[in-house]
Amino acid sequence: MIQNEKARKTAEEILKAVGGKDNVTLVTHCMTRIRFNLKDESIPDQEIIKGIAGVIGAVTAGGQLQIIIGQTVEQVYNYLCEAGGFESNTRINENADQIKKKFSLKSLGGDILDAVAGCLTPLIPLLMAASMFKLFVALLGPSMLNLISDAGDTYKLFTFVGDAGFYFFPIVVGYTAAKKFNVTPVIAMFLGAIMLHPTFTGMATDGTAFSVYGIPCKVQNYSSTIIPIILSVWVMSYVEKALKKYLPTVLKTVFAPALTILIMLPIALCVLGPAGSFLGTYICNGLLGLNSVTGILGIALVGALWEFLVMSGMHLVLISALILVFSTNGSEAFVLPAALAASMAVAGMCLGAALRIKDKEQKSLSIGFLIAGLIGGVTEPGLYGVGMRYKRPFIGMIIGGFAGGLYGGIVGVTAYTLVPVASVLCILNFAGGTTANLIQGIIVAVISFVVAAVATYFLGFKKNDPILNKQGVKA
Repeated sequence: MIQNEKARKTAEEILKAVGGKDNVTLVTHCMTRIRFNLKDESIPDQEIIKGIAGVIGAVTAGGQLQIIIGQTVEQVYNYLCEAGGFESNTRINENADQIKKKFSLKSLGGDILDAVAGCLTPLIPLLMAASMFKLFVALLGPSMLNLISDAGDTYKLFTFVGDAGFYFFPIVVGYTAAKKFNVTPVIAMFLGAIMLHPTFTGMATDGTAFSVYGIPCKVQNYSSTIIPIILSVWVMSYVEKALKKYLPTVLKTVFAPALTILIMLPIALCVLGPAGSFLGTYICNGLLGLNSVTGILGIALVGALWEFLVMSGMHLVLISALILVFSTNGSEAFVLPAALAASMAVAGMCLGAALRIKDKEQKSLSIGFLIAGLIGGVTEPGLYGVGMRYKRPFIGMIIGGFAGGLYGGIVGVTAYTLVPVASVLCILNFAGGTTANLIQGIIVAVISFVVAAVATYFLGFKKNDPILNKQGVKA
């Protein structure tokens, strides 16, 4: 009960700090953050927000104000929606007097990242569920523990359930993109289903020539793709808005949905689908090619710096690319080994700090941050509560992430599943190949954790830092 009241108070203070409900156009949340799209971005004072009880930190990234809450984010988010009268994960109607942003390349880049994050962040629960079934197949199947036969029903069941989470991306992303771009969700899902129809997919397999209204169409298999449907739903938002604006009221309900699809068919199937597929392939090849260009040093550097991307919220861009890679290639050996090293390095940094700090209160907080990272998969408490607070512990985190990433690059550890968490469970990303590969993944985690802890203990604090005294300093 006390915890509920704390969450409610945090939500109310956050809503007040961002300018109230009238300043909010969209509010969503991911695993650790509440994400705001605001009409007037000049209103919030991040220092005031950071001072709210229950808030770990605040950043502006991807066109959004991101307030880091941690493991209680869903609870605070629900109270926030209740206080502001928001419907969960839906866009709030913007007033006509909304402040318009001036166009610039910087704002354009932010808007693109905001759109990508808004469409893909809600996919994380699905990815975790589907990836776990793929993980069950890898661990229990003939390649590892050999507890189930690849000819048995359980193996087949878990295989197609895991594949389904990725195969139907155009439909699922159609829904999340519709929520982001303020389109009728079922119509966006319908467009995704059209792109996956067996007849259309069969023509792509057979190489059959096809046209839409006489316009030549490059027929492709859009299963497991993301970018084609995001681009299509984005354009659909303008088409649907125009139809609803100009069609007579008595005709909107009957004709607007069908006319929207009628107009979108050549746009989606002849233009945006092929263009999005090309862009997705380009991104995948670019990410996969980074390993050959930068080599083991590149993995080590990403391991050292990954958590700074997390703090800025920009790690979602790489996670989006990883979703594309796994949906097409099925494995990845550059970003995920580095992300594993970085996540374990945060936990190691917290342990090193806890061992060095004498103040009982701050020591217990550091231990709490360690548990939040290793078990809960939330690195932000450690990043802000230890790293940002004392600054020098970041040295230990960087060294640990670099060491683990370097080892991962040397042995060529490869991820075969995508479990997008930062807890110790992220080691399971490396199941699915050989047993030796999983063992190497575990070694990467151990190296990162231990090196970060040792480096933080010896290098993370100045000798005369008051926190090293039993009296400590008050927060």
